[in-house]
Amino acid sequence: MQRFGIFLLVAVLATATPRFAAAQDGGFPVQTTASTRFVMQNGEVVKRDGSQVTALSQNVKLASGVKINYKNGIVEMPADKINPKGKKITLREGDYVRADGGVVFATPGSAAAAKGAAPTPPSATYEKYVQRGPGYAEPAQRVSMLNKKIELLNQKISLLSQGRSDLPDTKAIDAQLADLESQLNAPVK
Repeated sequence: MQRFGIFLLVAVLATATPRFAAAQDGGFPVQTTASTRFVMQNGEVVKRDGSQVTALSQNVKLASGVKINYKNGIVEMPADKINPKGKKITLREGDYVRADGGVVFATPGSAAAAKGAAPTPPSATYEKYVQRGPGYAEPAQRVSMLNKKIELLNQKISLLSQGRSDLPDTKAIDAQLADLESQLNAPVK
């Protein structure tokens, strides 16, 4: 009976450990679709997939590394070249986070607060402001760049696998790959 108790204790600890580790990392990974939104609604963040709204019971972490606190709407962007320590944004009513980690603001006031700008009057007009995570590019543009990267890598593999005794010169391909990588990781203006 004592062995069974020890086994049960070990089993409980083993299943609890991954959840504890994920909670310490800032949230649980979530499955998203292109239509998934994490919306600040009535003072808490809810998950919206199309017309289906689901209350959250824990903080979430998106594939892009963006973390969302469901209770207070604090969104933590991961570190990048522009913000080496990352960036925190507090969602206001109606603001939402897209599945790719981009934040869309519902009002000029919430957009101004996120930018660190002075508050705007209610009658102000503004351009749509979206805070995107690092390395964001429009999906079609990103696919095109990734296809070019695959093409360049295949060229490099072909050169290196020719069985020559001397190493072939891949500097031109490496330069193109570096340029492509910088475009893929460039911050959005």
